[in-house]
Amino acid sequence: MFPTKFLLFLFQLKLLTGGCACEVRKQGFSRGNQRFSVEKLTNLPKIINESSGIVMSSRKDSSTFWTHNDSGGKAEIYEIDLAGNLRNTIPLPDTQNIDWEDITRDNLGNLYIADIGNNSNTRRSLTIYKVTPLPPYSVEKINFHYADQNQFPPKPTEMNFDSESLFWAKDSLYFFSKNRGNKLVSMYAIPAQGGEYAVIPKSQISIKGMVTGAAISPSGKEFVLLTYGKLLFFEVNQGEINFSKPKYCVKFAHKQTEAITYLSEDKLLITNEQGKVFLLSIKSR
Repeated sequence: MFPTKFLLFLFQLKLLTGGCACEVRKQGFSRGNQRFSVEKLTNLPKIINESSGIVMSSRKDSSTFWTHNDSGGKAEIYEIDLAGNLRNTIPLPDTQNIDWEDITRDNLGNLYIADIGNNSNTRRSLTIYKVTPLPPYSVEKINFHYADQNQFPPKPTEMNFDSESLFWAKDSLYFFSKNRGNKLVSMYAIPAQGGEYAVIPKSQISIKGMVTGAAISPSGKEFVLLTYGKLLFFEVNQGEINFSKPKYCVKFAHKQTEAITYLSEDKLLITNEQGKVFLLSIKSR
């Protein structure tokens, strides 16, 4: 068995030697690295050992953000300031962390926690928890299943029923598949309210790399997908969220990057599973 450090070295080497050539050539993205600057902002507290989702705490206050751990972590969320200090912990007893993969917020302050990780493609029902972040905390379940999944698990070429990304926009929740089977990233949308839903792809795109996080800009005019190794920016086309307007592909090789959120229209926060927080600033549009 290879030592963990050696496997991480190979993983980082793969990221460093990857890039945006495929997306530029096949999907029409522009190379965006010269438009952006990156700096390490801080480290996460040790209680957060596998940050998998991140969202700013408030639209009006960009000084703190919410995050959570991945599968196996406690069913609780953590509020962190931009210096890396733990400000608040909220246990959520009416939830279960089977595989929490992302978190987002609506314009009323409700949080949505995506228990939608499905690496093995064996889960028959996935859950997004709608949480009010102020006491008394209430939890509402939004359940869904993939309408076109008939086997649990399906054959390897059809292992498309896994997602690690989520954002809220216009009273809907958008999430994106990891393109493990057919190599297509599928976009799904469901109402941001309790219920049972069957989902089918709303839009699809072929990209190189599995999507691990997603976010939409405060203006709603742009969204971004995070992968291990790159960022993919899309324009929101006449209010429609789809893949029809690719913008920039940005190489971003900082180990296992799992979560992303907009700090402002021109700044984004990104965390990795190694506990680091990065600030991505847009220098020019």
